[in-house]
Amino acid sequence: MNTAFYIAKRYLFAKKSHNVINVISAICSIGMGVGTAALILILSVYNGFEGIIKDNLSDIDPDILVTCREGKRFSPSQDVFSVLEQDDAVESFCCVLEDNIFFTYADRQGIAKARGVDYGYEEQSGIRNLTVEGEFSLYKGDVPQASIGATLAYNNGIHVKFLDLMDLYYPDSSGEISLINPEASLNHSRIRPGSLISVTSTIDAGMIIVPLATMQELTGSYDELTGIEVRLKDGSEASVRKFIKSSPLNGEFILKDRFSQNPSLFRMMEFEKLAIMMILLFVVVIVAFNVFGSLSMLIMEKKDDSDTLRAMGADERMIRRIFIIEGWLVTLVGMFGGLVAGVALAGLQQATGLVKMPGSYIVSAYPVALQWMDVLASCVAVALTGLLIALPAASARRD
Repeated sequence: MNTAFYIAKRYLFAKKSHNVINVISAICSIGMGVGTAALILILSVYNGFEGIIKDNLSDIDPDILVTCREGKRFSPSQDVFSVLEQDDAVESFCCVLEDNIFFTYADRQGIAKARGVDYGYEEQSGIRNLTVEGEFSLYKGDVPQASIGATLAYNNGIHVKFLDLMDLYYPDSSGEISLINPEASLNHSRIRPGSLISVTSTIDAGMIIVPLATMQELTGSYDELTGIEVRLKDGSEASVRKFIKSSPLNGEFILKDRFSQNPSLFRMMEFEKLAIMMILLFVVVIVAFNVFGSLSMLIMEKKDDSDTLRAMGADERMIRRIFIIEGWLVTLVGMFGGLVAGVALAGLQQATGLVKMPGSYIVSAYPVALQWMDVLASCVAVALTGLLIALPAASARRD
């Protein structure tokens, strides 16, 4: 057995002459354990909320979005649809025409992003899972209906049970503007609010889903699309990457996965998770400074032992290594306890939903998704923090 490690372990677990050092070491170890458990638990809860957001996005956004390389709209040829129909990996696809429109409802008005979709979207997307009021349907009989973001509806007093219709406006593509009657320069369409949907607060604040024919008539783009939404039989990330890489459409068109469709949202979630980890790690660093104090006191207490070891032939490097290992062991013992506690509590919450969420949300208990990469990152971060604190404490001279 390594001599330095053996002596450090004896110092850690043997009874010390001054009880205050025992207490400080125990507090350090417990603090590091609590910090480790907090990192694992809070990151797991964040993963749970992130998973809910991604699931909601998967109901409204496709696995792959086919868009043109130049310009905003394109007129797809029959060959494009033939390629998608003949690909065994494709489960379904639908045509989409999306653009910003001006709307009025009763005495309210605003700007929203209208998405025109065909019957395939109604049948194949998971949009019904996001409906919070009414029933999602592009048509009621022959009458077109709109599905509106919940926040947009709330801000403008839109209700599916009201008889008021929404008026949608879009600039006339001919470019002719009438100074006498400016309204005549706008294409106009009236539509009935049929349902309210909720995805995220940002999306809900400016989204309207209408039939593709209504959107084409409003924009005057009868043979153009802004995209083709493709859903795969296996929507895993590996399958999506494989499809994008091998599809013959990849040269002529841009094929976007879900990250590319919502880059700002996914990037924001990554930064938020990193920020949460940094804040919690900062708390761990503050707790770890107790290791510095505990180790400093231990070095002073063991001064006679250090002199004895020097007399027996130990050099300064070995003595310094003993106390570095001693300080690091305090961190590792706490980290291991926190690891067990954090994983156990996260698993318990994931299995039973023991801690409930206050208020009324789409989930009744705090969601938890335990990811082993987060567990590993937390343990490595805590262990390195303990080591970096122990190094200067053991290296400082105390005469």
